[in-house]
Amino acid sequence: MTKAELVAAIADQAGLTKDQAKKALDAFTDSVVGALKKGDDVRLVGFGTFLAVKREAGTARNPRTGETVQRPASVTARFRVGEGLKGALNG
Repeated sequence: MTKAELVAAIADQAGLTKDQAKKALDAFTDSVVGALKKGDDVRLVGFGTFLAVKREAGTARNPRTGETVQRPASVTARFRVGEGLKGALNG
């Protein structure tokens, strides 16, 4: 599902215009990004949790050339699936 398809689905299910749905989706994603940048988790009960995870610097290998390269430390995002979503997918 693309962002445009998600906006259309939100608009249809919530009775909003596509413009309103896009603004709501953008506000949601901006809020999640802002919270993760501050180091906060975003918990949506029954859906899941967005987490900011720190990755240590280390070495990696270029699979094409076999060359070993240094990977800098970074912060990435993870999503932990909640029980409600897990149940909906497997039920």
